[in-house]
Amino acid sequence: MPTPTLSVREIEKSDIELLVRYWLESDEAHHAGMGVDPAKIPDEKAWRLMLSKQLNQPYKEKLSYCIIWEVDGKPMGHCNINPVVFGEEAFIHLHLWKSDIRKKGIGTELVKMTLPYFFNNMQLKKIYCEPYALNPAPNKTLPKLGFEFVKEYTTIPGAINFEQPVRRWELSLEKFKQMNLL
Repeated sequence: MPTPTLSVREIEKSDIELLVRYWLESDEAHHAGMGVDPAKIPDEKAWRLMLSKQLNQPYKEKLSYCIIWEVDGKPMGHCNINPVVFGEEAFIHLHLWKSDIRKKGIGTELVKMTLPYFFNNMQLKKIYCEPYALNPAPNKTLPKLGFEFVKEYTTIPGAINFEQPVRRWELSLEKFKQMNLL
């Protein structure tokens, strides 16, 4: 099997439908594995509005910032940060849309390519990630990228989540620069 070509880019208008479909059409098991409560997922109109708003906002005004992940030139996932405090910190979220490309190391490489967008464009000093503690994929990926484990605790980590144990990971700009990924 040939090595796939990976690329990342900022979200475009044509990506909105793909993101909406991902959230509204993923099965219950996928949502549960990420700690998502399907009853809390916004409807199509809300997703479209939120994503469209993000397209033309200056970086300093973005409440969320999305990068599209491509495999062999086709959108296959996304990585976003929210909430964001411009010039300070943000929380990162990682999503490969298709199950057949998960668990192959692709996500790690795509996150590595994405991090400079967040650190540079949003002028961040720290990026946090709080994945569901029972979701092995992000909890294996993050330390490979230099994220340091901070703690595990129980919370409702976001507007679409149920109460769950999460693992907090942190990556500082200094550590990221040391890793030569910028």
